[in-house]
Amino acid sequence: MKKTEEKLIVGSDEWCIFPQLGIPGVKARVDSGAKTSSLHAFNIHAFKRSGQPWVSFDIHPVQQNRKISVRCESPIIDRRVIKSTNGAAEKRYVIQTPVKLGEKIWEIELTLTNRDSMGYRMLLGREAMNGRILVDPSQTLALGRLSEQDIRQLYNITDSEGSGLKIGLLASNPELYSNTRIMDAGTERGHEMIFLNIKDCYMKLDDETPEVHYRGGHIVDDLDAIIPRIRPSATFYGCALTRQFESMGIYSLNSSASISQSRDKLFSLQLLIKSGLDIPVTGFANSPIDTKELIEMVGGAPLIVKLLEGTQGRGVVLAETVKAAESVINAFKSVNANLLVQEFIKEADGKDVRLFVINNRVVAAIERTAAPGEFRANLHQGGSATVVKATSEEKRIAVRATKAMGLTVAGVDVIRSRVGPLLLEVNSSPGLEGIENATQKDVAGLMINAIEKTLKYKRAL
Repeated sequence: MKKTEEKLIVGSDEWCIFPQLGIPGVKARVDSGAKTSSLHAFNIHAFKRSGQPWVSFDIHPVQQNRKISVRCESPIIDRRVIKSTNGAAEKRYVIQTPVKLGEKIWEIELTLTNRDSMGYRMLLGREAMNGRILVDPSQTLALGRLSEQDIRQLYNITDSEGSGLKIGLLASNPELYSNTRIMDAGTERGHEMIFLNIKDCYMKLDDETPEVHYRGGHIVDDLDAIIPRIRPSATFYGCALTRQFESMGIYSLNSSASISQSRDKLFSLQLLIKSGLDIPVTGFANSPIDTKELIEMVGGAPLIVKLLEGTQGRGVVLAETVKAAESVINAFKSVNANLLVQEFIKEADGKDVRLFVINNRVVAAIERTAAPGEFRANLHQGGSATVVKATSEEKRIAVRATKAMGLTVAGVDVIRSRVGPLLLEVNSSPGLEGIENATQKDVAGLMINAIEKTLKYKRAL
């Protein structure tokens, strides 16, 4: 009787080696529920070699570490439509290459796709396992673990490599205080900082080789990270550029999706309420016919009228009487402007608290006070800033609000009312001048530190 080959027992995740691709280690999720196997890839480019179809691609083989990158090439055996677990269909290149697990090696098929948003750089499906592997879901890394030192050795990373990250600042005004501080903070930490003016960037939309070009045709494809600082008037194009960089495997400190939803004041308030956060009573209507009921809905005058597209306190009006409220609302609606009507928190006395959140932690807080005769506390409207000790409840609200928006960096505005702190707004590109000058904290440096932490970058001593 022919002896059956002993099957390999693996855990729910394992380190895989791809000798022909030059990948000495990539951690895979072992998933018998998935039919096909997939490998993280970006900068995917199809070409011909000796008349045969080939594909080249880059891979960051270690999750959340974009400093380690491997360029791979392989023949193409197919191109298939693959449906992900969320139901989205994607046409992917398929390659065939040897994989090594433990002491065993065999050929498997891999589809190529960007797995930046996934927990693993690789998925090992059942087609690659059939007849060879038994999965013990109670185990992890049953075939062995790799330490950080092991990874450094595998990828020939030495401590002498003191080169910093290459970080792009995507913004409009290089002279703005916030932008100069971020550029300086990155340079001080040994990184190469590149200012990218939004209006000078343009894109090549291609499922194989997405590109961002900059002033004169230079292709920007070698960044480790970008910091989007997008002014409201440039939200649409700025977010499109951010998405393009993300599709190229470049980390964005705030994602394009989180910026987009934070800029939609109505949508963001709906998300915040859904997350169980308290806001001032707010109303929204499209027709002038509903003006009176809209005013009554938020408790009558005095009340605040806010343009959805406003920022830095612009497009915000205090209506002290019902008649004034009707006039302001109808005037805005006559020019087809979208607006919110919000209750006026009189006891706040022209003050609010700005909390600066980075990586789910409040790193600085200031109290902003409106100028005499002004109700808006925004510093751009003449307000002043002083250091304030935020309460534990205010910090909790700020962190929850930032999470609800999906942001890594945010300025969260809270107003102190008789019923407790109320959330006003979450800003995805908060200014640094007021909070740094008042608190004397290196907030710009903390933003750079957040990138280093995500990319697992360690500065040379």
